[in-house]
Amino acid sequence: MAETGRHTPAGGGFVIADSSPEQIVTPEDFTEEQRMFADTTRAFVEGEVLPHDEEIEKLDYKLTVQLMRKAGELGLLAAEIPEEYGGLGLDKVSAALINETLTQASSFALSVGAHVGIGTLPIVFFGTDAQKKKYLPELATGEKIAAYCLTEPTSGSDALGARSTAKLSDDGACYLLNGSKIYITNAGFADIFIVYAKVDGTQFTAFIVERGWEGFSVGPEEKKMGIKGSSTCPLYFDNVRVPVDNVLGEIGKGHLIAFNILNIGRFKLGAGCLGGAKETLGLAAAYANTRTQFGQPISRFPLIANKLANMNMLAYVLESMVYRTSGYIDAMLKDLDPRDSEAGRISAKAMEELAIECSINKVFASEVLDAIADEGVQIHGGYGYVQEYKIERIYRDSRINRIFEGTNEINRLLIPGTLLKKAMKGQLPLMERLEALQQEVLVYSSAAAADEEGPLGEERGILSRMKTMFLLVGGTAVQKYSARIEEQQEVLSNLADMMIALYAAESALLRTAKIIDRLGEEKAANPIEMTRVYVREALREMEQKAKETLLEAAEGDALRTQLSVLKKFVRASHLSTLRLKRNIAARVIENERYTVI
Repeated sequence: MAETGRHTPAGGGFVIADSSPEQIVTPEDFTEEQRMFADTTRAFVEGEVLPHDEEIEKLDYKLTVQLMRKAGELGLLAAEIPEEYGGLGLDKVSAALINETLTQASSFALSVGAHVGIGTLPIVFFGTDAQKKKYLPELATGEKIAAYCLTEPTSGSDALGARSTAKLSDDGACYLLNGSKIYITNAGFADIFIVYAKVDGTQFTAFIVERGWEGFSVGPEEKKMGIKGSSTCPLYFDNVRVPVDNVLGEIGKGHLIAFNILNIGRFKLGAGCLGGAKETLGLAAAYANTRTQFGQPISRFPLIANKLANMNMLAYVLESMVYRTSGYIDAMLKDLDPRDSEAGRISAKAMEELAIECSINKVFASEVLDAIADEGVQIHGGYGYVQEYKIERIYRDSRINRIFEGTNEINRLLIPGTLLKKAMKGQLPLMERLEALQQEVLVYSSAAAADEEGPLGEERGILSRMKTMFLLVGGTAVQKYSARIEEQQEVLSNLADMMIALYAAESALLRTAKIIDRLGEEKAANPIEMTRVYVREALREMEQKAKETLLEAAEGDALRTQLSVLKKFVRASHLSTLRLKRNIAARVIENERYTVI
């Protein structure tokens, strides 16, 4: 019941519009050049970083900076910096692939990720030509390291509640910066800091601050649960003189930079979690094949195999989402001229357009990695709790991702909240679709809604009904609560989970359809089976969230009618998902790694 081709599937449009496989980017589309960058990254990690793993985990600043400069020599820090400013100007697909591949480097990957992402991209997208010429060439080589400074002791998720201030000096030459920041990644050794403060206590503004300026100081390292090899310190500003030329963007418009850079950060976090998920699966599968109990490898026990199947399926779905989203970002930014004086405004608009998909990636990826890491420890048994095995560190390191780049709770509020705001502004014809749906639902018959033909015909039908289910439930909630819906956080969270399930299921379905077109149904058996299982699991999750929300947002005859219609939407043929998972697991066990084909 979703519409095809009339609206863009990006920017939240996927809830009302269907996509075709040709509209998305998948890992099967990688070019030789993109694969080459992944190979270069992998060789660097294995040859230069992993041999020094223990020293990095002990927080060796000098070594981390030295390795970052080596990464700079290879171009790994320059991927997203335009060629005009000393970078490579690569697409977001390539950047995501580098980020994913780098993840095996654990804490070092975080140091690099913070530098190339939220540390450097604010200048790439919002800096003046003079600022880009001054800072980007050295950031591209690693001669200078960047950090991003938003969080304060009293303002975590409430970024605009920052208390740091900036006041124009009497001579008008600089701003006097006062305040503090906490949890700043790379703070111990960074040279360039993107700092947010309120001009005259009210106008939220971004500044480029350099290490060594008088009045600027760095506090002690935090003692963290995980990511121990990354630097995390508080920062203090005591009348730091920041030249007026170092204002980033416009006075009072710092929120445009902060929130849109966080959107990119959320997407990049998804790519990093993907790399972690794949590595964890490889470690778990290899261990399961070598660990013998009761006279046989534990990989032969169905409950262990089932875990490996679930891990592989979730990694496949996540990978499909990450590269679908990277393709959308590339499409939005493909005509951007970094020298254009309007580049900042244009890039902000593009990143704002994809805020929903970036948040979806962040939430799904961080929770998938946590689930996979948890099962990885379980497969290792007691050894998984011992530091000698890397799975122990992965488990600790993964937890921060649900807090980074806006907590998952905040992102769950943003996902449907942003969708509704776009609809209210006329940027997405959601309300028109909801009005039309009211009539469609009254005459909807599951018997008349025949599924399409083909290997995934039923799954396409299920996805279409899932979209209608979301619109039915979302429309009911909006009708009841109207402008007060922002106060109904549990309802918004349920709607977010439904949207996440939709985007995840559709991403896997589209990718698998693309693989079938290229390789044929027989060779695509593994993707087909993973997709069939996941779509059904997503349907069950949506049903649970839909019922919970309808029971809160409707009552009486209206509730009974909607629950009756809901039953028609959740129909699916009987299928032994356990049998399919055994097949998926067998391939993972044979290959001892993440397996697509």
